[in-house]
Amino acid sequence: MAEKKIKTIGVLTSGGDAPGMNAAIRAVVRRGLSAGLNVKGILKGYNGLLNEEIIDMSAKDVSDTIERGGTVLYTARCAEFRTPEGQQRGAEICRKHGIDGLVVIGGDGSFAGAQKLANLGINTIGLPGTIDLDIACTEYTIGFDTAVNTAMEAIDKVRDTSTSHERCSIIEVMGRGAGYLALWCGIANGAEDVLIPEKYDYDEQKLINNIIESRKKGKKHHIIINAEGIGHSEAMAKRIEAATGIETRATILGHMQRGGSPTCKDRVYASMMGALAVDLLVAGKTCRVVGYRHGEFVDFDINEALAMQKGISDYQWEVCQSLSHNYDKNNK
Repeated sequence: MAEKKIKTIGVLTSGGDAPGMNAAIRAVVRRGLSAGLNVKGILKGYNGLLNEEIIDMSAKDVSDTIERGGTVLYTARCAEFRTPEGQQRGAEICRKHGIDGLVVIGGDGSFAGAQKLANLGINTIGLPGTIDLDIACTEYTIGFDTAVNTAMEAIDKVRDTSTSHERCSIIEVMGRGAGYLALWCGIANGAEDVLIPEKYDYDEQKLINNIIESRKKGKKHHIIINAEGIGHSEAMAKRIEAATGIETRATILGHMQRGGSPTCKDRVYASMMGALAVDLLVAGKTCRVVGYRHGEFVDFDINEALAMQKGISDYQWEVCQSLSHNYDKNNK
């Protein structure tokens, strides 16, 4: 068993970047070094692994990074790593560089790659790094808290100008096929309507009726939060303006939601997850995903984690709708 003891670990960030990834990298590096391991940083995700862009990491290399958005290791998408040949080569490169434990920070696609490396004999732990909050095994993903706060503050600003001009505003937030960012902003920003892929029935006439009713009741603006998974905000704005006669503008918040200095929560939770990933590797674990559930940092089998489904809470959705002024049953 002594021969199996981990000596060198690698860390990479893969897929879309998320604020807090640097806190996770820093924790992996420093926790690893404090456990007597060598730590290597792999640049540009799986792409960098296949190109052998691998560097030695010291404690100093991660100084003054915890407050920075993005990822100091950079990230990239990698089509080649989806192929068995690419995965095999990735495992061979890990062995060539003496990497016997790997921490992968990213989303579901990144975990699928980690799963393949684990099957090829590289001890691998995944950390959930995505602003979309769409990983089923965990109640928290690195970057969501910062992204939702960024979106919330931007929507507050759009509301100000929307009120001044008595406009309808459609504000599109990110999230890929998931509606968590939109749902949270809908509640936090007091939006009149929230459109999310999990719940939207594509009844635009109902939306138009809501806007007309709002205006009749003296509402000076109408905020619609639109999830990226529905999209087409510009075209929707044109249709709504044509149908209501109310000036309607679309604002797509876009990649600003990925950037910025991470919140305290993203820094602390990402640090805890990074440290736990190293502890799991030191304990001889592999093929695990770190998550956060019921107030605890926990780990799951990567196969189980990828098989889990995540939906929007019906109660949260019902509350989101009931808090909108449009759903006042006594005020017709």
